Amino acid sequence: MPRMNTRSILAALSLAAAMAISVQAANWPEWRGAARSGVSAEKDLPLKWSATENVLWKTPLPEPGNSTPIVWENKVFITQPAENGTKRMIACFDRATGKQLWQTGVDYELPEKSHPTNPQGSSSPSTDGQHVYAFFGSAGVLCVDMNGKEVWKRDLGKHNHFWGYGASPVLHKDLCILNFGPGERSFMVALDKKTGKSVWEVQEPAMRFEAKRIDGFTGQMGQPNGSWSTPIIINANGREELVMSWREHLRAFEPATGKTLWTCDGLNPLVYTSPIYGDGMVVALGGFNGVSIAVKPGGNGDVTETHRLWNSPKLGGYIGSGVIHNGHCYVLEMNGLLQCIDLKTGKSVWRERLKGPGPKADSWASVVLADGKIYTLNQSSETFVVEASPQFKTVAVNTLENEMSNSSLAVSDGDIFVRTHKHLWCISKKAPRRVASAAE
Repeated sequence: MPRMNTRSILAALSLAAAMAISVQAANWPEWRGAARSGVSAEKDLPLKWSATENVLWKTPLPEPGNSTPIVWENKVFITQPAENGTKRMIACFDRATGKQLWQTGVDYELPEKSHPTNPQGSSSPSTDGQHVYAFFGSAGVLCVDMNGKEVWKRDLGKHNHFWGYGASPVLHKDLCILNFGPGERSFMVALDKKTGKSVWEVQEPAMRFEAKRIDGFTGQMGQPNGSWSTPIIINANGREELVMSWREHLRAFEPATGKTLWTCDGLNPLVYTSPIYGDGMVVALGGFNGVSIAVKPGGNGDVTETHRLWNSPKLGGYIGSGVIHNGHCYVLEMNGLLQCIDLKTGKSVWRERLKGPGPKADSWASVVLADGKIYTLNQSSETFVVEASPQFKTVAVNTLENEMSNSSLAVSDGDIFVRTHKHLWCISKKAPRRVASAAE
């Protein structure tokens, strides 16, 4: 075996590191990406497109759906309702052509409540490259292999909220972690990825400060509050923390056991967004003009007085989640106003309306950050590209036939995937190509 000199060893290590970065950039394995942050390492994404320009392919979908695509190497996955929601499917597409490769799912014909704008199957799928996991409300959690063969299925009981469900599975080591809520049964559960059996379960705490609600929203049918949040996992000073936005407070858990590490009060009792982590702090945003908070992680017990950095009422009404970049948080309000928030103070730096030619400027989308730019989608399937800067600057406004969309963008290896109620689109500057699988 030939000996390698120092230069050769360093070159090999650099190549291995570059390959690792490339693989991470190429996959978008969960809602909000590999780090669950909405931040991408991509440097050459398209800036401008239309229904005919920079469209690699578009594939028709059978029914409206709100989930976001995920991408693993040469495959794109979405969750998809069919037959008026009585069938809840995982659908797989070839990323080079948009051709559907397979679909599989579960049947659930019993009545299940949801808002008219929130079809069944609104939770995004997740994958670890070996299996795909999807949450279908009362129809349970489904795990299939990369070819669509069922591995296990888990019934978690009846989900009951008049607006439905929307949290997505979080994959961590051997666990599939899920927020089963909101509603009369609301809990977080960790399932064994191989078997679907429960490893731990934590019930959502009861409301404590309902009389202090300040946003004026009263809801319907006695259920105005709850959390649709998908938790995140962060590393705080060497300690893993599973951070969850629940009603009225932010809470961190030990991912392996579900043990509570810290709690912080002050959040709105109605929460749609996932927590956001960056610059050493966690930001949790309230829904419907509710109270938002920022917390320094890494504490123990009740850290409201010691680690809460700010508590800002009525920053905006948020359904989509934001991103953190260079001391600022960027988030799109449901009314189509993009906001830049100073991380140190919680005060708004700017708040600008994103308005294109389409009829609906409202948005449920979470923003994506790539190469110093914010990408975000509205309900007219218009994608706005804006500089991630304390000075507001629009780079481009891109339209796709004004198709209704409540999804968020997924990005992978130079491609942008847009899910509307009618189509799955692939936006790319590249010519059609075949993407090799890991086995080749």
